[in-house]
Amino acid sequence: MSIDEIVTGFHAAMRHKSADELAGLYAEDGLHEFPFGEMAPLEGREAVRESYRAMWGATPFEADEVRRVSLHRTEDPEVVVVEQTVHGTAGGRELTVPGLLVLRIRDGRIVHARDYMDFSAIARIRAAG
Repeated sequence: MSIDEIVTGFHAAMRHKSADELAGLYAEDGLHEFPFGEMAPLEGREAVRESYRAMWGATPFEADEVRRVSLHRTEDPEVVVVEQTVHGTAGGRELTVPGLLVLRIRDGRIVHARDYMDFSAIARIRAAG
């Protein structure tokens, strides 16, 4: 898969709350980290699948749109930075969650993701639900 296809697939998985779609983008030993949250890293494709299944299953937030604000290619051809905003609803309230993804993609799979989501927005989602 190309970088654009992976980013598009990542955003589609978020809209669909599909842990299977998301996990399918990762290498078997891929790593997903949350540098600004207090969440443990997800080590391996199956950990990504199970953790996101639980997280998305427990949240009242429904994403209507995941907007790619920008995609920055770096000097390292494996690394891209994705600026995004997720627009949706929780408890009847419209909410926006901004974030950044730093993805290392090798052989058409995510081998490392650093997920800089806005955890204050996540708190608002929990409060709205």
